[in-house]
Amino acid sequence: MEKVSKSFLKDSHFITELKLCSVRLIDNAKFPWVILIPKRKKVTDIHHLNTKDQKALITEIVFVSKLMQKAFKSFNINVEKIGNVVPQLHIHVIARSKKDSSWPLSVWVVKKKTYSAKNLNQTINKLKKAFKV
Repeated sequence: MEKVSKSFLKDSHFITELKLCSVRLIDNAKFPWVILIPKRKKVTDIHHLNTKDQKALITEIVFVSKLMQKAFKSFNINVEKIGNVVPQLHIHVIARSKKDSSWPLSVWVVKKKTYSAKNLNQTINKLKKAFKV
């Protein structure tokens, strides 16, 4: 297992552990947004995972996408792997609404808004309930 990048610890909040990935809420109140971080050492791209882990990753992405869409009643789910700033493999799963602040553009085109303590607690609890943690 790989230690989670310090950048993730600073900008996100732990939600749960899945078989392959840790799930963390990104600290941006503008969008329901989690990242899945595979618990593997020195992995920066999906093709660096073995075949079994690649299949597990896709299964977990689909599971989390469905969960996010249901929990946040979203219009669409964006799933992205970028890794330009933080190279450790991580997958963004973002619940999108036609009313969100950057629709239909990327979530990166608007300035981040950190959660208030109350809103953060509510969102974490909502996600933990959805994951049944």
